[in-house]
Amino acid sequence: MTLNDRYMPDPIPHPRRAGHEFMEQTEYRHLGRFDQEKGISQPPLELPPVPGLPIIDLVHPRDITVPPLDIRTAIERRRSVRSYEKESISPADLSFLLWCKQGVRYVHGTAATFRTVPSAGARHAFETYLLINDVGGLGPGLYRYLALSHRIQQIRADPDLPVTIAHGFMDLDFVMRCGIAFLWTAVSYRMTWRYGERGYRNLHFDAGHVCQNLYLAAEAIGCGVCAFAAFDDDIMAGKLGIDGTSHFMVYGATVGKRAGEPDRADPGTRE
Repeated sequence: MTLNDRYMPDPIPHPRRAGHEFMEQTEYRHLGRFDQEKGISQPPLELPPVPGLPIIDLVHPRDITVPPLDIRTAIERRRSVRSYEKESISPADLSFLLWCKQGVRYVHGTAATFRTVPSAGARHAFETYLLINDVGGLGPGLYRYLALSHRIQQIRADPDLPVTIAHGFMDLDFVMRCGIAFLWTAVSYRMTWRYGERGYRNLHFDAGHVCQNLYLAAEAIGCGVCAFAAFDDDIMAGKLGIDGTSHFMVYGATVGKRAGEPDRADPGTRE
């Protein structure tokens, strides 16, 4: 008898569902040789900028001054915050948050990027889109972070975007009231090239790493964060201009200046 047999009740029979199939089919025993092992060239480290759309330089990380914050204090103070002050986020704060959650420390040729956040095999399959509502010096709209050069590119300027994107996130109203919403998408082949179907597990681990960096960095600049994973895949793919299959939405988080004490957790959001 194992410990599991002793302390866990007999499992209740239930039909096998997609989640069970995913976990089983991504076990190593079901996987063949990965494309990296076959000598197939790896995908680019980052999606290229869209030709003709404006690119904006960010404040360089070395030029940003942030008040010191003890790591234990940051961890103990971290909460999910859904109420924000009507105060703009500064360009320096935006740059700091982007750097902390996915900044490139150095590039190893064309093989890998080494960043401020861990990733399985240094694959860093995420692209970061930004719904900017209130950042000093930037017009509202949809942007994408170009991590290799630490810049952002404006994708769309649309006054209705906060409403339509909030609808894509199951009508979470604080998406419309935040300063910035971070929208993480995954270019799956960047990960599966090395790990095959197992790489889909890694994508979800990596999303947690990235978002936790954002939570802790926000504490240093007087901001609050609320992460969320409830969204309509098709709506968000359409709004971001991605195919939803090889490049798809994974996770999101709102950021804004703190307004008093953090909220209590709401159903469906992270505390």
